[in-house]
Amino acid sequence: MTTQEIAARFDELAQQEKWFEIQDEFFADDVKSIDPSHSPYFGYAEGKADVRKKGEDFIKKITGFHSASTTSPVVGGDYFSVGREVDIEVEGHGRVQMKQIMLYHVQDGQIVSEQFFY
Repeated sequence: MTTQEIAARFDELAQQEKWFEIQDEFFADDVKSIDPSHSPYFGYAEGKADVRKKGEDFIKKITGFHSASTTSPVVGGDYFSVGREVDIEVEGHGRVQMKQIMLYHVQDGQIVSEQFFY
């Protein structure tokens, strides 16, 4: 699949909040997940299993959900990005309203890295 095709399918799943399905379908075995060094919520994870655990651990901390939305992807070469806004309650942090840019790198039909900017 091309980056454009992956981005289109990613968008379809993201609009349904199917984030683990995105991981199952597109993440490479050695995928990297990178958050800002100042993040109080997330860190760095490498490898499909560890990236999934990172997501699962965060989901367990969500105590309330107000809203979430994801923009359509913008594709450039082997990369695509989406904007994401969430308004949630997080254990130990209270209400969190976050706006972020999510950048994905595609190689050989798989996502090899995701990086978050917020």
